Amino acid sequence: MTGPTMRAAVLSAPGAPLRIEQVPRPVPGADEALVRVRACGFCHTDLHYLDHGVPTAKAPPLILGHEISGTVEVLGSAATAPAIGTTVLVPAVLPCGTCSLCRTGRENICQRSRMVGNHVDGGFAEYVAIPARDLIPLPPEIDPVLGCVIADALTTPYHAVVQRAEVRAGERVVVIGCGGVGINVVQFAAASGADVTAVDLNDAKLELARRLGASATVNPSKVADVPRELKSRWGDHADAVFEVVGSPATIALAFSALRRGGRLCLVGYSRTPAELPAHRVMFLEQTVLGSLGCRPADYPRVVNLVRQGRIDLASIVTSRLPLERIGEAADLLRRGEGLRSVIVP
Repeated sequence: MTGPTMRAAVLSAPGAPLRIEQVPRPVPGADEALVRVRACGFCHTDLHYLDHGVPTAKAPPLILGHEISGTVEVLGSAATAPAIGTTVLVPAVLPCGTCSLCRTGRENICQRSRMVGNHVDGGFAEYVAIPARDLIPLPPEIDPVLGCVIADALTTPYHAVVQRAEVRAGERVVVIGCGGVGINVVQFAAASGADVTAVDLNDAKLELARRLGASATVNPSKVADVPRELKSRWGDHADAVFEVVGSPATIALAFSALRRGGRLCLVGYSRTPAELPAHRVMFLEQTVLGSLGCRPADYPRVVNLVRQGRIDLASIVTSRLPLERIGEAADLLRRGEGLRSVIVP
């Protein structure tokens, strides 16, 4: 191995545990920046690659990690900004910028997009090379170790609440699943002025949901009829329901909580087909929406909400671990403990 090297947590084969290795440091292309990683969040998507048989777009060996903050250290010959030394956020998905979807404001579902830590090497490493045009400056008021999770755990819920379900003040909202993404669906829905009910099996997560804006909570393990319990709050079902678990059972539960003319927003990932009563969707004019990630153009809006203190960041990051202890982050997620672990190389 010649040239500069770095430490990285490498996925060596599908389903293999991450292994700390010394690998070549990336060399930025002409339009790229070399970013020294300050922190990288450990997301449930990373666990899908490790435990659930979900293939990565680039065959292993691959460095995972897509919630990245860092500092620009080197700019390629054709890159002029952001300046060297700038603290930045790396968008989780990098759109092409030229296709019809990108040109019509749907960059998050660009067919030629690349996901960091999936199509290209990600942030469970000391350095990462990213197109300089895609980097988002982080203001000094935001701790970059906490701020790394904005790249997915906050921007994905923002897109679901604001761009897809278009939640409005005064609406009745149910959020099913209060993990690292769902808890922030609660935050953004509450910040939009909605009356939010949070649903989860973990009482600690429900308590946090209340602190972050939910006005009521429901633990399905303690309620005989969850749809009836949800309806009892308002005398009707919800205007918008967010499913942030990713299972046929919780998708069915989410649909059962929806009023006439309501919107069901699917944020959780499931490879198992789910059944919905099409006659009800038609007859009651209900809407079923998918929501994927977030447009990079919206990242500055989310950063600004955090900077203004309207979205709580500190409560979301529940552990900070060095690269060598990345296996602990996976174990915490497997056990459903905490919300977001961040890896600090």
